[in-house]
Amino acid sequence: MKKIFLLSLFALSAGVVSAQKKLSTVDSYYPVLRSTFIEANAYKTVAFVESRWRVPGNSGFNQSIFEVEKTLQQAGYKKEVKGEADGPLTYRIETREMKRLTWEPVNAIVTIAGDQEPLLKFATNRNMLAMYSGTTPVGGITAEVVFIDRADIKSIDSAKVKGKIVFGEGNIGQFYQAAIKNGALGAMSYNLPAYTQPGKNVNSIQFGGISNQDSLSQKFGILLSYAANERLKAALQKGIVKVHVEVASKIYQSKELTVVANARGTTLPDERFVFSAHVQEPGANDNATGVGTLAEMARVTAELIRQKKFEPKRTITFLWGDEIVSTGRYVSEDTVRAKGIKWGLSLDMVGEDVSKTGGTFLVEKMPDPSAIWTRGEDKHTEWGGRPLQESDMFPHYFNDLVLNRCRQQAKENGWVVMSNPFEGGSDHTPFLQAKIPGLLMWHFTDVYYHTDADRLNMVSAQEMKNVGVSALATAFALTAANESTTISLVDELQKNATDRLQTESTLGLQAIKDGSAADAEKHKIDVWAKWYIDAIGKMTDINTVGISTAISSKIASAQKAVNDLNQKINIDLK
Repeated sequence: MKKIFLLSLFALSAGVVSAQKKLSTVDSYYPVLRSTFIEANAYKTVAFVESRWRVPGNSGFNQSIFEVEKTLQQAGYKKEVKGEADGPLTYRIETREMKRLTWEPVNAIVTIAGDQEPLLKFATNRNMLAMYSGTTPVGGITAEVVFIDRADIKSIDSAKVKGKIVFGEGNIGQFYQAAIKNGALGAMSYNLPAYTQPGKNVNSIQFGGISNQDSLSQKFGILLSYAANERLKAALQKGIVKVHVEVASKIYQSKELTVVANARGTTLPDERFVFSAHVQEPGANDNATGVGTLAEMARVTAELIRQKKFEPKRTITFLWGDEIVSTGRYVSEDTVRAKGIKWGLSLDMVGEDVSKTGGTFLVEKMPDPSAIWTRGEDKHTEWGGRPLQESDMFPHYFNDLVLNRCRQQAKENGWVVMSNPFEGGSDHTPFLQAKIPGLLMWHFTDVYYHTDADRLNMVSAQEMKNVGVSALATAFALTAANESTTISLVDELQKNATDRLQTESTLGLQAIKDGSAADAEKHKIDVWAKWYIDAIGKMTDINTVGISTAISSKIASAQKAVNDLNQKINIDLK
């Protein structure tokens, strides 16, 4: 989809750091991280988590939380008694009463009356039950199916659907609400986006949900695969169709759990780098791989600290919970803690076997000019993103720093590393909403995204290792940075800025040839130049002992170089 970004960095230092020598430069992190990160550990956690249907508060979610806890305990993290200051490696499980009920599927089967082969069965289509679907009476129900066009959903004739099962093509929640309001027994719908290639993956079903009602009054909602949808439509063309539906699910009150682990900083413990991975959703890649990768990252961090190979000056926090909700609370609930959160990095769908899923590893950038003018190698994913305004920009070095760490890992094994302009929709957004630098590591477009084909066989252990090593190299660099590390990172970002301005110059010249106004093209490059000048200016906060004369001089020099190049490009565009 996009080019492989090639890395231009200072030379790699040789050899694995001994147990007596702490890691001190960005380059030196990679050998020891690669040797310490055991991808089989991450894969084992994924296998445990993906076998469970996970909604906040249900048994699968909670079991996954406790599996992470077990990993932390074995790695040497101690459960907090008084707080994070209890020791260098601590964790806690936060428990909250849920305002809404939780849910989990047990079993389901749908059969067209007169057919031997079921239309759908839970054993092979674990996403067929809409989240919060109720349970049918013992023995199930048999009723006539009535097709309702999506355009007619707001004007359903109650007499037409009462005591029957509504079937349509569109959002299951909308069909369910309209059907039950008008006396239907339940609803079935088909609603798969084109990027899942339903005509090819005919048995895939994307999970979806209906409204969370009281368990005693809840009716059933069924999601259809392409094959089931076509089969049901064909049957209806021949005349009246009845189906037999049996559904078993659980809807109950529960508590929501979040795990927070900390590798405490030795000199700046209140400043922190926060990792997050959400537990809910039923897939393997989404997001059992985020859970498993982050669990192994926490173990690796603990091991290197215990072996005295790494000493974080700032705290590294690992967070597992409910997507966006848990991260949002972590950022907003404690205003004192929030002031110390310097960077946030979220892991979501990070383990895809790209040869099977069609997905590509991506770093979703904070809002930069590529989210305003998306051109050249910059492309939005099929998830989609709206064009942003200049006022939405978030100039910061974090975009390039994370990408550079991934590219450095890619030099080792040819891993494909790409990026996409900001789109939102995952755990990085709460950081950005709080004006904290936040990025997303993920894969897209995935033909199995949110479907019941997102299983363990679609996961690559090596892909998780690539992500884990790159993410930890980023966190280690920023939580233990000294003057020399900071200066090298400034040099690195200056080169990124130079490369970007040269790329935009080429694109601008071509755009002018194609009829675009020169002033418009100059403006785009001016915005990019300002973005990088501002981003370089933010690098005063990297060194753990504060800004120095050498760092200030390097930042000023880099900013001047970017500005000078911008002026030259503006002349060339005349």
